[in-house]
Amino acid sequence: MFSTIFLLFVIAVIIAFAFHYYLHYSRAGRLINQIPGPKLLPVIGNLLLLQVSREGIWHLLRRLARQYYPIYRFWGLHINFVSIRHPDDMEVILNNTKHIEKGIFYNFLHSWLNNGLLTSTGAKWHSRRKMLTPAFHFNILREFFNILTEEGERMVQKLKNDGVVEMNLEPFISEHTLNIICETAMGTSLHSLGEAQVKYRQEVREMGRFFMYRLMNPWFTNDTLFALSPEGRKHKKTVQNLHGFTEKIIAERKAYHKLTNDKYLYNIINKDAMETDNAEIDTTQKKRLAMLDLLILASRENHLSDLDIREEVDTFMFEGHDTTSLSICFTLLLLAEHKDIQDRVREEVNTVMKECEGKLTMTSLQNLSYLERCLKESLRLYPSVHSIARIIADDVKLRDSYVIPRGTMVHLNIYDVNRDPNFWPNPDVFDPDRFLPEKTKNRHPYSYLPFSAGPRNCIGQRFAMLELKVIIALLVHNFYLEPIDYLKDTRIIIDLILRSYHMNMRFIPIENARA
Repeated sequence: MFSTIFLLFVIAVIIAFAFHYYLHYSRAGRLINQIPGPKLLPVIGNLLLLQVSREGIWHLLRRLARQYYPIYRFWGLHINFVSIRHPDDMEVILNNTKHIEKGIFYNFLHSWLNNGLLTSTGAKWHSRRKMLTPAFHFNILREFFNILTEEGERMVQKLKNDGVVEMNLEPFISEHTLNIICETAMGTSLHSLGEAQVKYRQEVREMGRFFMYRLMNPWFTNDTLFALSPEGRKHKKTVQNLHGFTEKIIAERKAYHKLTNDKYLYNIINKDAMETDNAEIDTTQKKRLAMLDLLILASRENHLSDLDIREEVDTFMFEGHDTTSLSICFTLLLLAEHKDIQDRVREEVNTVMKECEGKLTMTSLQNLSYLERCLKESLRLYPSVHSIARIIADDVKLRDSYVIPRGTMVHLNIYDVNRDPNFWPNPDVFDPDRFLPEKTKNRHPYSYLPFSAGPRNCIGQRFAMLELKVIIALLVHNFYLEPIDYLKDTRIIIDLILRSYHMNMRFIPIENARA
């Protein structure tokens, strides 16, 4: 019995080392190993470096980015990636229409998002991108403006009801950004759903946790193994609930358009679309425009199934929720710590709102130039999407003459390129005036990538900036912001997006302070 076990062990070791030799001494392996990186161990590569907490992995990535600037390679068993952070290299990858396939870790999102805009590639991605781009046209965003201001005013009222408020920002802000994207994507307000709102919000956040669970447990990268685990079974139930919610909204929306003979639906593409009739039609109140309506309209010409529509709506929900929430949180924390900048933002906002009789308008937002610079600087320091990945379609030669072979996953380090001292003097300092026109004129276009760049840049970046402007303007107009947790002490953890353990601050109603 012992001899059989020993023989099997020896065979396993031989197979493992043969596989290691094949990986590292093939053409691709040799090219990758010419790139500097941490010392490799046989078979497992650099896997032991990952046996730390999520906070530890964040610090590991920062250390490797500094130690091997501007490029390093990393192996974990049979999986490898090359990490880049120089703007010239970023441009080579992001500006090429061939390198649009996402990294393998995005596969973990397929159970929820299927092959929506975020996870699809090739011809499907090209057609969907072309089809969905009109959803973010200025006139469409104008239709969403009231949703943003109403939600911002709801946030203000909640805070005012409690006087001086000390809170952890993230759960409060994310509750409202989730409702914004739910209304704009699906035309449904979570505030009207009672307990269903809380359940849906929990399930959306749970999907992010499942992603990180699989990422941190290599043995669960296999779908079959994960499905058999208790976490996998829980994940399956969560996905079913999320899909069920979206499918119900789609069915109700399509039924509404059928009931109204598509009158409202076709007003979207009518030249008078922004002045559509608000009267009731067959006792059914005209609904607000939602991205779902644009998908339903597009389905008539592009033959989209309900599944196709669902995967795009779910993608909007996923991409447009936590990203804006964390951007708002980090901006508020920065303004709280920099009172002089906060006061200047407030003065600008107050002036604009006074000119508009106490209300924000789409036009007035264009006059908030200093606030916009603050938002850009906040996104430079704390980009919600701190890194992305691409699978290289063809061999790529970088600025240092390293060749990345076809099929390699490239990690594009957005966080560190945004803080590269070669392009950003005093990179850790919060300085909105970095984005004055005269200072941005000659800056490398790929040294600032909060929304990625190239053909696969963030389709919703105009919507995101609009949302950030509205929410921050309303909060600063109504409250003094004071820090409790300071960003220099914050503990960032590796996640789908940039996330911190401590984001506590204080809201002081301005009217109370004056009294």
